Amino acid sequence: MKLISRRGLLRAFAATTIAAAPVSANAFGILRGAGDFRKLRMHNGRTGETLDMIYWLDGDYIRPAIEEISYFMRDWRQNEVHAIDPRTLDIMAASHNLLDTNEPYLLLSGYRSPATNAMLRQRSSGVARNSLHMVGEAADLRLTSRSVSQIARAAESCAAGGVGRYSRSNFVHMDCGDVRHWGG
Repeated sequence: MKLISRRGLLRAFAATTIAAAPVSANAFGILRGAGDFRKLRMHNGRTGETLDMIYWLDGDYIRPAIEEISYFMRDWRQNEVHAIDPRTLDIMAASHNLLDTNEPYLLLSGYRSPATNAMLRQRSSGVARNSLHMVGEAADLRLTSRSVSQIARAAESCAAGGVGRYSRSNFVHMDCGDVRHWGG
């Protein structure tokens, strides 16, 4: 992971007023030409925290931003932080841009400790034993202004990871694992 300088970090904060241009179809190429920055907006209903942050600028991931996003996406039940894979962040950001909304994602689940994953597996058959959440490679997200189908189609168009539709629970799973999709 290429890190940005302090000067670059200051430019990142100055760039928060820039609006991203329209983007096209692959998550890792989708954000090119979008003002040379990548940004995430999220809210965590469990912790009450909100995040609105540029995490990539001029071809470089911004380490302090990735660390802050990883903290935001922590396992709130165990208060454990694990590094979130920037590829997952890229899929999330690209999908959000395609949805053309300013509404922040509602984060339902980011990193999950093995203990939390095991507890959730006991409660639901929909929780994978070897979930990518446990290695910081997945997120479960919702937008009130967009349907599960709309969010999933945006994520699937990135062709960069796994996308699960959980219509009954009203959320979409995005991960940076193998390209695949499931659910309805």
